[in-house]
Amino acid sequence: MKRKLILVLSIVFFIGVLAVYFGNDMFIRFENDMPSQSIGTTADGSVVNGKRLPSSGENFTAYSYLGTLLGRNCVHSSVRDIVLETYSEMHKRFPATVLVYGETGWCGGGRIRPHKTHRNGMSVDFMVPTLNSADQSVPLPSSFLNKFGYSHEFDASGKIDGYRIDFEAMAAHLFYLQQVATQHSTSIEVVIFDPNLQPLLLQTEYGEKIRNLLRFSTLPSWIRHDEHYHVDFASANPHWLAKPGDQHQVP
Repeated sequence: MKRKLILVLSIVFFIGVLAVYFGNDMFIRFENDMPSQSIGTTADGSVVNGKRLPSSGENFTAYSYLGTLLGRNCVHSSVRDIVLETYSEMHKRFPATVLVYGETGWCGGGRIRPHKTHRNGMSVDFMVPTLNSADQSVPLPSSFLNKFGYSHEFDASGKIDGYRIDFEAMAAHLFYLQQVATQHSTSIEVVIFDPNLQPLLLQTEYGEKIRNLLRFSTLPSWIRHDEHYHVDFASANPHWLAKPGDQHQVP
């Protein structure tokens, strides 16, 4: 009897592990091909036909496989395309750099705690790219114990426990995000990143390119935004948007 119980528990555990690691990609396979529509604003809105981001790729991974299984990685279909095309561009130019995305929103939008925005499919958190003591690009440790990477606290020079922010890679990522966004008839509306660390970002080679290209929030946020940078995209394409009474009208 004890052996049977152990066997059953082992099977359940194995299935759970498979669900966590492959569940998100299975959900993606069943998504429809209809384009998304954003309703309202990032602070008070929703999204129709939101799409999940893949859990990983050649040079990127999600902040948490559990988070992606739960569907906390959904965005507008065009934002998804922008994010993935930018990762592809980064892989060509910075092949050794590992990038990590954080939380985005629910597939239907609306409030996703603890975030105050992320409600209409146009917001993406990106975890800061980091280098270890050997100058290798590595993702920061992410687990339940550190709020899946969100509780890391960097010092004034962008360092923490054997890791330092790769400001050059971060600036390049923002530069190519903006370039790809313009190809999709939109742009980055605002970037939220710790104001005290922004000078270190902007003094890099790519930082000079984005200094006057992007709008950075200069006011302190309710949380520091030192371990991640929040990006809001703006829509210049009317097909991206819907009015509150038109949730089911997809172009």
